[in-house]
Amino acid sequence: MVKPIIAPGLVIDGFTIEERLHRGGMATLWRVSRADARMPMLMKVPKYGEGDDPAAIVSFEMEQMILPRLSGLHVPAFVSAGDMSVQPYIVMEHIAGKTLLARLAELPLPYAEAATIGQGIAAALDDLHRQHVIHHDIKPSNIMFRQSGEAVLLDYGLARHDQLPDLLQEEFRLPFGTAPYMAPERLLRSRSDPRSDLFSLGVLLYFFTTGVRPYGESETLRGMRRRLWRDPVPPRRLRADYPPWLQEIVLRCLEIEPAWRHPTAAQLAFDLGHPDQVKLTARSDRLKQDPLSTVWRRRFNRDLTRPTAVSSVAGQLASAPIVAVAVDVTEGSASVNDELRAMAGRILTTLPSARLACINVLKLGRITLDTTLDELGHNKHIDRLAALRHWAEPLKLAESRLTVHVLEAIDPASAILEFARSNHVSHILMGARQNSLLRSLLGSVSAKVAAEAPSSVTIVRPST
Repeated sequence: MVKPIIAPGLVIDGFTIEERLHRGGMATLWRVSRADARMPMLMKVPKYGEGDDPAAIVSFEMEQMILPRLSGLHVPAFVSAGDMSVQPYIVMEHIAGKTLLARLAELPLPYAEAATIGQGIAAALDDLHRQHVIHHDIKPSNIMFRQSGEAVLLDYGLARHDQLPDLLQEEFRLPFGTAPYMAPERLLRSRSDPRSDLFSLGVLLYFFTTGVRPYGESETLRGMRRRLWRDPVPPRRLRADYPPWLQEIVLRCLEIEPAWRHPTAAQLAFDLGHPDQVKLTARSDRLKQDPLSTVWRRRFNRDLTRPTAVSSVAGQLASAPIVAVAVDVTEGSASVNDELRAMAGRILTTLPSARLACINVLKLGRITLDTTLDELGHNKHIDRLAALRHWAEPLKLAESRLTVHVLEAIDPASAILEFARSNHVSHILMGARQNSLLRSLLGSVSAKVAAEAPSSVTIVRPST
């Protein structure tokens, strides 16, 4: 069967071709319409003519398999797909606006703005990884932001779904991707680690905050392989005012070994959203690249550049959750706090990559004028931060695994829920208050959190 020439006015399976929006190396994008459509749509058609790259049709086949399985605001909504033997295509939601590629003329961006962009992308990656997918092509042209603020990840032709066959891995020997953003382990044919996406996001953050790419523009395989043993120039050497907390995050993303990066996209998003809580290491004030002795050791010790096997995306996420524990620091809460600490300790012992966020709600009055000082003249907020750290001391956690947060709110339950949603918390621990008249009339904080939380909730009662 002769395939039709795609042109404006052509109708394919009820979709009317309207306007060509983009012509790329592997596919063409068209604006399309249909009488019953409730949203703007575009059609993606692969290039599969004489002389075209055979990888184009394989990557399109991967996208046809993956996109219908995805949902949520961080991906374009799937509408329909065409039969590969007749006319291959994918129809999806057309998102208004431009990709981050349009921002390149403005680089370098202000640090706070770049961190906010990075936090949004990390949140989108966390959502994608929870759906068993590694994107493998994070770059400015594949990222948009909805008018409501959510980052949207585009183009799943190079993606890996860990519950589907990986056709690119099975059929091709060379790695596919965009050279400046490709993680080192990808060069060793490893496509199973979600932390590869965190490396690519680190490249983007470096580029957006310095104006230069950390590994240059090399497209040759030989040039790309240098990142297996050579670290980038620290951003603070390029910009003297570069914030230490941001360099800590960016260089951690760009670590050669995936195990040295953030364990999950959720933990990366957490750091970008809480710069004051970032634990600084030697990375933060580095001005020079690693010495040549370290570089040569990496280059000739193959054990240092051999990728570690990752059983599954879900397994990697489950091993490194963000656990939030709501601690009451007022008098009379010691017994339940002891039980909370014991429960947190058991969870953290079994999950050495987990992060603990200790939170306390400083309740504000609905109509009263609140003061920042107590009757002794102490700052309430600072005192509670200190109390949270004191509560966590017996757990003996590394600084990188612990953060403390005092939330000021009228409604404690709503504050805890909002913290959990915005910080991608996987598990909430909190204590249950004893019976009281107020509790029976208004309902308990723990009951509301348990009913509405986006994650697992464990309610702890004091032992009797």
